[in-house]
Amino acid sequence: MPNFLKPLLMPDRRPALLGLVLFFCASVAEGAMVPFFPLWAQNEAGIAVGYIGLLFGCYAGGELIATPILGGIADRVGRRPVLIVSLIGVGCGFLGLFFAHGVVAAAVILVLTGLFECVLHPTVFTVIADTTPEAEHRRVFSLVRVGAGAGRVVGPALGALLALVSLRAVFLAGAVVLLLGGLLVLVHLPETRPQDQPGGDDEEEEEESLAALLPVFRDGRLATLLLWFMLLEVSGSWVEAVIPLYARDAGTLSPSGVGLLFTYAAALVVAAQMAISRLAARWSALTLAVVAGCALVLGFAVLMTSAAAGALVGAVSLVSLAQMLTGPLVPTAINQLAPPGRRATYMAAASVANDLRDSLGPASGTALYALAARLPWGLGIPLALVAAVGLGLTLRRHQRPVGAAA
Repeated sequence: MPNFLKPLLMPDRRPALLGLVLFFCASVAEGAMVPFFPLWAQNEAGIAVGYIGLLFGCYAGGELIATPILGGIADRVGRRPVLIVSLIGVGCGFLGLFFAHGVVAAAVILVLTGLFECVLHPTVFTVIADTTPEAEHRRVFSLVRVGAGAGRVVGPALGALLALVSLRAVFLAGAVVLLLGGLLVLVHLPETRPQDQPGGDDEEEEEESLAALLPVFRDGRLATLLLWFMLLEVSGSWVEAVIPLYARDAGTLSPSGVGLLFTYAAALVVAAQMAISRLAARWSALTLAVVAGCALVLGFAVLMTSAAAGALVGAVSLVSLAQMLTGPLVPTAINQLAPPGRRATYMAAASVANDLRDSLGPASGTALYALAARLPWGLGIPLALVAAVGLGLTLRRHQRPVGAAA
């Protein structure tokens, strides 16, 4: 067994290990579904091509609608029941897609699935933070990226095999994986919410329980951190959103070649995340953010000069490096900023930022590409640099030192 996993086998840290497994399960389910959803919608569900993008928006829309209301509920009712309901709800949503036909049925199911999914990732992050020392958070959140990356490798491969039988089968596989995750939580996860949280004003607690976004508006530190992080992630998301179009128009890669390119990117994270984290363990937050920004800038510069296959591989590698540097850094900082009893709420606010990135990134990137093929890369260079410096300065101002090596 890898040495970096051994600390998580300690009895008091096994919930964190289960959290890693849940991230893997969620990534497998999503990775199996997303590449084949448009094909299923057009070929088996009787959905016109023009509605496919709208359906993807329904899933993200369900999350955006629900997260401000439900995102921090694990701070009030506990982590365990929230995860059980979330995993069962998302699993049933995937199962519903297996039987769905038509745009209305699919849209309703996707919105409901997004409602249940909105609490999944922030609550798993919170379980991990609850059960590991603060000094180890950067290392443990690096492991989260490894688990999620492994799921993004396994998911599309599994989906490709199942699609040979039926495109609907990818939804059934996703449902099984998520429901098994819910069963693991039911059997093995104890409640990790601290029972000795200092109390607060009842009216304030009730108000914050109903809106996970309130901490963003009230805590300027968190709002600033998430703003810079979202801008950095939006610019990075242009690579994933635009490269399929860029490669097609340049005649560089086939659709399957694009799929292999992003499978390589996920595998790179699995292979290199822990090594990168160990290398950067003593770097300051400002250094990590600036190096990540420079990696993005270099990736955009490569794409500006060429659309050849080697350039695409190099650019995707640089974007993956940037994500490996900032991915563990931001949840670590958010946990440090969270006041007692509001850890899940702050993580939910971060989840809203991720949802906005997933919505704004592809939409803005493809719109820029429609204006000029190299415009996303040209605009991405200054945006990534400014966002990285802003994120690094914000982290340096507010983050406590991290003393443990990854």
